[in-house]
Amino acid sequence: MSQSSSPAPDSSASGGKPIIAFQGEPGAYSEEACLTFAQGFTPLSCPTFEAALDAVQQNRADRAMLPIENSLAGRVADIHHLLPQTNLHIVAEHFLAIHHQLIGRPNASIEGLKVVRSHAMALGQARRITRELGLKPEIAGDTAGAAKELAEKGRDDQCVFASRRAAEIYGLKILRENVEDAGHNTTRFLEMAREPNDPAPDDGPIVTTLVFQVRNIPAALYKALGGFATNGVNMTKLESYMLDGSFSATMFYVDCEGHPQHENVRLALEELSFFSSKMKILGVYKSARPR
Repeated sequence: MSQSSSPAPDSSASGGKPIIAFQGEPGAYSEEACLTFAQGFTPLSCPTFEAALDAVQQNRADRAMLPIENSLAGRVADIHHLLPQTNLHIVAEHFLAIHHQLIGRPNASIEGLKVVRSHAMALGQARRITRELGLKPEIAGDTAGAAKELAEKGRDDQCVFASRRAAEIYGLKILRENVEDAGHNTTRFLEMAREPNDPAPDDGPIVTTLVFQVRNIPAALYKALGGFATNGVNMTKLESYMLDGSFSATMFYVDCEGHPQHENVRLALEELSFFSSKMKILGVYKSARPR
């Protein structure tokens, strides 16, 4: 994905408001995050995460809202691969409570259901009811898209996991409410922009997010992360993922507490850069939760 010199986003169709892109059809949880946390923006539906990021990079949107991890189902793997490829910056984080509804067609009944379709993350967050009802899970591109397809050409023995708003938009019936496996089901979202919006170092709890790749030498990861320990920097997230399908090329994703201008964070990043072959700060932003 490359930076574009396209004109600024056309806000005439959005009532003069700036535009925020999200992946999925109207009624998706990402749209709910936009409506909840970016109320001054008009949501723009995009078919894929790549399309949402491209909308910002090509100046068709001002921001993008991306889910990155869920408290039940874990990380949204696609996002970790996409973030380092963009020229965008993380400018905010948000935490949205997710409540899945078991949704069917107007004439459907619980007893007649055989198949449930939804996004893979949603299926992973509602395993209990899937087993209880003996449903066959099928993966869809997004939750609201599954609801839209069910309304347009589905059968009465099919259902979806999606939001209450999706049921309302597509004229479907909620057969059972709040079917997620745990009440604490929460998704963390990242808000992306073309330009950074770093808070001041003393502006409350701050998160720095970065990716890095270590050099192919013994104990490189141990040495790279040693600066965080010796300088008292708390890492709240450390994840690894393969690059280009290679078992030997690994990228690491890090969230840590603090601002790069804080002395301890500066020293930790300096040591990390010495032992890594590649490092990129993806964003510096205020924490949405006490850390």
